[in-house]
Amino acid sequence: MHLKIRGGTVQHGEPSLCITCKYATVVKGQGLRHEIVACGQLSTQHNLIAFPVVSCSGYLDRTHPSLREMEAVAWILRTDPKRKQIGFVHSRELRAKDRYVLEEDEWPF
Repeated sequence: MHLKIRGGTVQHGEPSLCITCKYATVVKGQGLRHEIVACGQLSTQHNLIAFPVVSCSGYLDRTHPSLREMEAVAWILRTDPKRKQIGFVHSRELRAKDRYVLEEDEWPF
């Protein structure tokens, strides 16, 4: 039986969270140990990270789009009772009064 304990022993050799964090600037050199990581969430004087990060309360995955990025490409399903049509409308084609924009604190994730 295999048990996984959260917050237990760190698995060595796993990549740092900073590699995929939206707030990190990662500079790599030619050698394996030539790497500088700066965190945008920390104060400007102490933002260099000198070790692989395995847990971070300010982590934001750069591969996931933000709410604003998703709204920019969203298609909205609308009905037109006069023409008896149902279909998708691109968000930029909606009038301002027909738009409902989620606020950041309404986002469920």
